[in-house]
Amino acid sequence: MNLKKIIIFILSILLFYYFAVYLRMSENKTENTVIFWTLQLGTFDKYINNVISEFEKQNPEIKIKWIDVPYSEGEKRTLASVMTDNPPDLVNLTPDFSLLLAQKGALHYINADSLTQFNDNILEVLKYNNNYFGIPFYATSSITLYNSEYKIQELPHTYDELFNLKINNHNGYLTMINLCENDTLLKILNKYNINSPSTVNSEKSVEVFKKLKYIYDKGLIPPESITQSHRDTLEKYMSGQLAFIITGSNFINMIKENAPEIYKKTKVIPQLTGSTNLYDFSLMNLAIPKRSKHKEAALKFAIFLTNTQNQLELSKLTTVLPVNKFALQDAYFTDINNSSDIESECRIQSASQLKYLQPPLINIKNKKDLNILSSQFLQEILLNNADINDTLNEFSKSWSNL
Repeated sequence: MNLKKIIIFILSILLFYYFAVYLRMSENKTENTVIFWTLQLGTFDKYINNVISEFEKQNPEIKIKWIDVPYSEGEKRTLASVMTDNPPDLVNLTPDFSLLLAQKGALHYINADSLTQFNDNILEVLKYNNNYFGIPFYATSSITLYNSEYKIQELPHTYDELFNLKINNHNGYLTMINLCENDTLLKILNKYNINSPSTVNSEKSVEVFKKLKYIYDKGLIPPESITQSHRDTLEKYMSGQLAFIITGSNFINMIKENAPEIYKKTKVIPQLTGSTNLYDFSLMNLAIPKRSKHKEAALKFAIFLTNTQNQLELSKLTTVLPVNKFALQDAYFTDINNSSDIESECRIQSASQLKYLQPPLINIKNKKDLNILSSQFLQEILLNNADINDTLNEFSKSWSNL
């Protein structure tokens, strides 16, 4: 073999070596790419892209690929993907759907030591068999708005107090509660610790249903309270037909834009409670599929996404509340700069409620079926004048069968 052939041979070996190294680097780059799905957060693309850029800057070995999914398709796409060998690594879901996936063994459990920055009460929602199946993302907690034109003498703190109020010299309604929308009724019952087949058939439960029957029969709430949505309730409030509305603090801006005269008369009080004097809330969370190939990197990004700085920034861009307990201590959620600024009042009131949370209905299978059942039995009582005791007895049996 002459010198020229030897040099060509050595160069070929070197070229092969460098090509193999390049492939390995490319593979590593692919292997360290976390696929991150959110639910309809495309409006905040600048914020999320900035968070991703900063994370990648601090963690050059990890890349994040963000995909925003329409809310209506989130559950369907997630369910299909988690059964494959290549699911997303981090998914934005609701706790109810996350729980369903956890019950099917489709989610990776999170070590409690990784979740110390979060509100402890909120974390309880994401627990199944004493294991955490998700990471909190953001929260909301409804407040109560009222139209001061109705001249209510004593403002209510509980549903009992609200139901006992009388409105005089006005053509409107006391309130409108969307009793058959999602889990509204179950949330009200839960505030009285009515949250199981046995308690739904208790004396306390009978008392609550009697009050609902009373305000319905007396016309204190619109008859469409059992058929229409929260959006319809908001429309009625903006037209001056309702004295009170239980709603998210985010809707105050809609009232301001669409009904400025009602906005001027609107005041805020805490969310109505029951016998527990605790507040309910809604949560969005992040979950890591069990078949994810990048669990550690996904968790690292999830914790970064929900750190104090990023949670505070998200809250200022939107009307959601932070689940990070340190972000919740910021002056943005504690100090009212202007006593006439109802937007600040709503935000601060809503944030303060996260310290006193009613344990939600969790670890219940067939939650959607339970929502339907509760609506059916309520309608039997309100529309068909069914005996309350008998109906709740049937409700209890049906709940047990779920």
